[in-house]
Amino acid sequence: QVQLVESGGGLVQAGDSLRLSCAASGRTFSTYAMAWFRQAPGKEREFVALISQRPGNTYYDDSVNGRFTISRDDAKSTVYLQMNSLKFEDTAVYYCAGTPRFGGSTWRNYDYWGRGTQVTVSS
Repeated sequence: QVQLVESGGGLVQAGDSLRLSCAASGRTFSTYAMAWFRQAPGKEREFVALISQRPGNTYYDDSVNGRFTISRDDAKSTVYLQMNSLKFEDTAVYYCAGTPRFGGSTWRNYDYWGRGTQVTVSS
């Protein structure tokens, strides 16, 4: 069982930056592919970014590619999402998710989820 806890959300202005963190329990963090998803009010949950197990290949949705960076520190059992040049449309609850397989961009492929952290970008 893996427990995930997100942090780092908040209220920012368009163009600002935020860094989200997701701390995982358990000793097997390095064996999990980790991803960030987000969900805005009235919309479906959508893929943001993914980082695989070692060597840590990364994948991004086109809407965030070039602005967001996902990274992981296996020694700290933590995955990060650095968000730069934030836009109003980035406003959502951001969720961290993990799977021992390659989950891809489909949220149903992920076994473990955090409770989410709110990111609000004012225009």
